[in-house]
Amino acid sequence: MLAILHLLAMFVADLFKSRRRLEAENLFLRHQLNIALRRTPPRLRLRGSDRALLVWITRIWPSLLDLSRVVKPETILRWHRSGFKAFWRWKSRHRPGRPKIDRELRDLIRQMSKDNPLWGAPRIHGELLKLGFEVAESTVSKYMIKHRGPPSQTWRTFLRNHSDAIAAVDFCLVPTVTFECLFAFLVVSHGRRQLLWFAVTKHPTAEWLARQIAEAFPWDTAPRYLIRDNDSAYGQALDHVLIFGERHLRRVLTLYALYYNETRTHLGLAKDAPLRRAVQQCGDIVTTPILSGLHHCYARI
Repeated sequence: MLAILHLLAMFVADLFKSRRRLEAENLFLRHQLNIALRRTPPRLRLRGSDRALLVWITRIWPSLLDLSRVVKPETILRWHRSGFKAFWRWKSRHRPGRPKIDRELRDLIRQMSKDNPLWGAPRIHGELLKLGFEVAESTVSKYMIKHRGPPSQTWRTFLRNHSDAIAAVDFCLVPTVTFECLFAFLVVSHGRRQLLWFAVTKHPTAEWLARQIAEAFPWDTAPRYLIRDNDSAYGQALDHVLIFGERHLRRVLTLYALYYNETRTHLGLAKDAPLRRAVQQCGDIVTTPILSGLHHCYARI
């Protein structure tokens, strides 16, 4: 640093000298340098300030590289490139990229994915939002355990445009432990993705079906459109529960209806539940298994 200040002071003093005096001094100093270089050691040890000074001067006047005698011009250029890399490495030290999430949150994402094989990234992301975590859905997809899910939904655009006036009905064939077959009739409103009605029977008939639809939509609450789809994706959830009989199936559907309407988040509802679920910011996260672990409810206490 002192060498640089001394050089600047000499530069200012040279501004007041005549051109002939400067040329004489330049010739005299060059001759002394040539004498010194005759007895120079095989390798000179330069200070950091000496290197910085040579780089700075040749940066301002590149033509001075041809006058370098102590070191090769390629060496000065290499010093400059190294300084350029060091400068930008220092300048970028506060921006390493996308901020990392806490290990606790990563473990929670993996645990949710492991506990709920039927859940995808949007479903887990909705649960995290309700637990007060601000995280991107792409981050959830990065850390979750990969599972093969059901086929993607097809009538997405149609349902989005007419969701308030649409209800869907479907039958689920449920085998019991004694190899009997029960039929579960389900009615879902697409406006808030709410499970409106379910019923169980051993012998579905046209009269029984008409009565269930009438009870599901009392008075003037009937939708304009009623959709029934034979896609197998509508009835896969009950395949994970062993049903003992009609009473057991009704109890299973009652528990699932409560979970579906009050807890389960939906992508079409901006990651909210049909009956609106409050966001919890404080407290420890506890897990409650639903239907013997088929699904899980996450809440703070």
